[in-house]
Amino acid sequence: MSPEQLKSLLSDLAKGQSTVEETMAKLERFPTDSLSQDGNVVARLDTHRALRSGFPEVILAHGKQFKHLKGIVEKALEHENNLLITRLSRKRIAKLTALFPQLQKTDGTKCLYRQINNSSEEGLVGVFCAGTSDIAVAEEAALVARLMGAKVETYYDAGVAGLHRLLAAGELLRTARVFVVVAGMEGAMPSVVGGLVDKPVIAVPTSSGYGASFNGITALLGMLNSCSSNVTVVNIDNGFGAGYVAGLINRS
Repeated sequence: MSPEQLKSLLSDLAKGQSTVEETMAKLERFPTDSLSQDGNVVARLDTHRALRSGFPEVILAHGKQFKHLKGIVEKALEHENNLLITRLSRKRIAKLTALFPQLQKTDGTKCLYRQINNSSEEGLVGVFCAGTSDIAVAEEAALVARLMGAKVETYYDAGVAGLHRLLAAGELLRTARVFVVVAGMEGAMPSVVGGLVDKPVIAVPTSSGYGASFNGITALLGMLNSCSSNVTVVNIDNGFGAGYVAGLINRS
């Protein structure tokens, strides 16, 4: 339940447009809604999350049995909120979109989503990535920021091996409120962006690379050791976390 939905519910009650019983019925599964399968509770949906933190609980698909995932998605869709499901395989994306046609997908990500609250996009989040191999993680960050109400502009394949490509993004570098910078290999790009702007830079190391990149650990350590003071770092391939924080910063 979002803050707007709760305000509307209470306003209708105060105006006499709904009864106490009707209001109680709508609050019955607030702040949690449990999913039981085979006689056990397998999930407890946090229906208070949007009211408390500004965005509904996100469903992480990785590691879940499909019967559990399907039940959780079905339960979540009963609530009139935005919905985001992350870390899906292509097979699971196909199965879930066949079961739940209201879910949408974005090319290049491992996500499905439903957007209920189509509020006007505000502010500006700039999402950059160093190489084409990093686009999937960058697209996840861009999707999450948009679902949180941000206007998003992306700028891809602008790594430091060809620094002129990054400098060509002058207008976006000047106007964005917050930056998400996604890079693998040695992870140098966030430091460069951080040295060019006076706004927060959220660095996302990716597992793209080979040999001594150690599946993103080299990029992660490089970003943690950035000499640009406006750079902060999320976990490897965590486009969702970067987009979420960027969305929160953009709102302020």
